[in-house]
Amino acid sequence: MATTPSWATARDRRQLSWTRSDWGLLLAAGALCLIGALLVWSATRATNGTGYLVRHLINVGVGMGLAWLVMRTDFRAIRALAPWVYLASLVGLVLVLSPLGSTINGSRSWIQVPGFSIQPAELAKVALCVGLAMILAERGERGAPPPTRDVWVAWLVAGVPILLVLAQPDLGSALVLVMLSISMVAVAGASRWWLAAVFTVMAAGVLVALTTDVLDPYQRARLTAFADPSVDPTGIGYQVRQVKIAIGSGGWTGEGLFQGRQTQGGFIPFQQTDFVFSVAGEEFGFIGAAIVVALLGTVVVRSILIARRAQDSFGRLVAVGVVGWFLFQILENVGMNLGLMPVTGLPLPFVSYGGSSMFACWAAIGLLENVHLVSLRRLY
Repeated sequence: MATTPSWATARDRRQLSWTRSDWGLLLAAGALCLIGALLVWSATRATNGTGYLVRHLINVGVGMGLAWLVMRTDFRAIRALAPWVYLASLVGLVLVLSPLGSTINGSRSWIQVPGFSIQPAELAKVALCVGLAMILAERGERGAPPPTRDVWVAWLVAGVPILLVLAQPDLGSALVLVMLSISMVAVAGASRWWLAAVFTVMAAGVLVALTTDVLDPYQRARLTAFADPSVDPTGIGYQVRQVKIAIGSGGWTGEGLFQGRQTQGGFIPFQQTDFVFSVAGEEFGFIGAAIVVALLGTVVVRSILIARRAQDSFGRLVAVGVVGWFLFQILENVGMNLGLMPVTGLPLPFVSYGGSSMFACWAAIGLLENVHLVSLRRLY
């Protein structure tokens, strides 16, 4: 297998990193962050001035710094650190359930530190991508599907953080972890019967959640209000109706930045996070919302191409995990804004306000760029 030539100096490798980066991926993610800044500012300026805007831009800057650090880290070191990253994420998820955790909107999902809060479930997405890849890549390096023992270990490794996130409870983040895990196990070459069994368990879990008292009433309302807003007319049903009104009133070109009646009137709670897409629909119209979707699609497509071109199994599986994560989260967030999916509290990657989500998304971009650069070096 070809590697970077012995004559390539550290300076040569740095130049390769800058000139051969996947700029389509970086520019699409950066453009989404800038659009997100406008949307967050518009949704919060009436009550908070530029406070959310400034914090959003700071989050973007920190996230880009994380991406740069991950991109520049030797990929062998990332693989070696994978178990420790995974264990650190479990510690964070356990601390959330301890007295150190804070409950916001019915979920005990945050740890408050001076000046900001951390949501370990977001960082667990990155940790699970590298943790599962480490387990499933061993046989993949030799072109063989993973043995049953490795698949069992993979499901165990995935199951622990998923159960900890469900205990918060944070159904949306748990579903993201499930989908990225399924994506990685499937691409690793596991038997289709494994996947059929997982989907059967998921279907049974949803049925139990909707027909028993496992979920609190407000959580059950979140799952059903998208189909019938009258189920919770003063809570999530109200939000669903207002979001539909906002997007529907945007027409083709929108009402103009800072001119959306629903947005500027403050009719949509938490619009800068879960429902930021509705700001694009109302103030920039169908055309503006389509641009946001196109940029999100660019991120997903570039991620898929990086996964396909990866020269080693570990890198390919990491990239596949990120693809499963981004794709499901984008579809769920846009779908719940359009009233096509239940409200689960998932942010829109790179666009919604939120430090932990922004940091995790940019760390994932750093992993993708690292996989891309390793693939290029092995071709030279």
